[in-house]
Amino acid sequence: MTPFNRRKDGSSFRDWARVAVQGALDDAGLEAADIDALIVASESDFFTLQLNPAALLADECGLIGVAAKRVEGGGASGHVAVHAGVAEVASSMARRVLVLGVEPSASHLKGADVGALYSLSFDAWTDGMTGIESTSLYALSAQAFMARTGASADDFAAIAVRNRTNAKANPNAHLPLDISVEDVAASPVVASPYRRLDCSPLSDGAAAIILARADDLPARTQDRVRFRAVVSAVDTVRLGERRDPGFFEGKQRAAQRAYSYAGISATDIGLAEVYDSYSGAQLQALEALGLGHGLTLAAERDGVFAANGALPVNLSGGLLGQGAPVGATGVAQVLAAALQLEGRYFGLQAQNVPRFALVDTHGGIATLNAISILEAP
Repeated sequence: MTPFNRRKDGSSFRDWARVAVQGALDDAGLEAADIDALIVASESDFFTLQLNPAALLADECGLIGVAAKRVEGGGASGHVAVHAGVAEVASSMARRVLVLGVEPSASHLKGADVGALYSLSFDAWTDGMTGIESTSLYALSAQAFMARTGASADDFAAIAVRNRTNAKANPNAHLPLDISVEDVAASPVVASPYRRLDCSPLSDGAAAIILARADDLPARTQDRVRFRAVVSAVDTVRLGERRDPGFFEGKQRAAQRAYSYAGISATDIGLAEVYDSYSGAQLQALEALGLGHGLTLAAERDGVFAANGALPVNLSGGLLGQGAPVGATGVAQVLAAALQLEGRYFGLQAQNVPRFALVDTHGGIATLNAISILEAP
């Protein structure tokens, strides 16, 4: 992956894509000619200003002759692209699939314009075009969660602090910060209960991984992480039509299927990369994923999800700390979890490498949910 940040050097998503792709090829011990298929994740044509990014990026990265497609799923775009790549390998449609996520979310549009585009990730008629933007909808969901569970703004702030602290060990992170709960509370209100430091940044960047069966890789790279389950599930798009707007029911459905397909339970998960576009969304996700084992808020307050806890979450820094170039986000989450399980991560390493890791991403307000379960070599 490239660093996630705001690019001010005149480079473009094409440049970042080449860097990420070459890094993935070098790591796998492969050449561009060894790749059969390219799957590109990019959330919006307005960011890249490119209506056919898969063909363009295949050309840019020297992947002439490959099968190529673009996948989009809102905030889950990168992760859905990984799922599409797994499907191609599992079905023998391709032997080696390169999944590339890329997004110039921060560099060439004004923040207000990006926010307006993000609001169209929901129901454009009832939400986006009315002037309601994503932070307000996330805040409504968070308020319902707080009313039901007793979670406080300080609980959310603790997550914002922890993820930014984790990001300090990540050389690719956008917002590695030394902050306190008091700093979060003192930052400007965006949409109550969320303050500026509760929100993930707009970022530029790219990330790439290569998917293959072990015997289609060089001998030195065959002993790598395996996918045990890839599952997606949607919820109703509009919050007002959900039984509980503060509960991520679509994510719960996806998680339950993922555990069933993998033949494990939530208690077997030893680390997780969880979608934290907002600090409270991480706690809501952990509840829906079952990783708090029915006592999510208590587990959060007891330090279970800390870097040195029983189930470390977002050692990468998450979206809050590592950053959020949307098309690249899910790919980078999978990369972080995989390298953790292989014991060769470039950031914070889990103290005891577990057997299973979970990666969670979503688009909308946990509307399109994507989950992967990875198994250590």
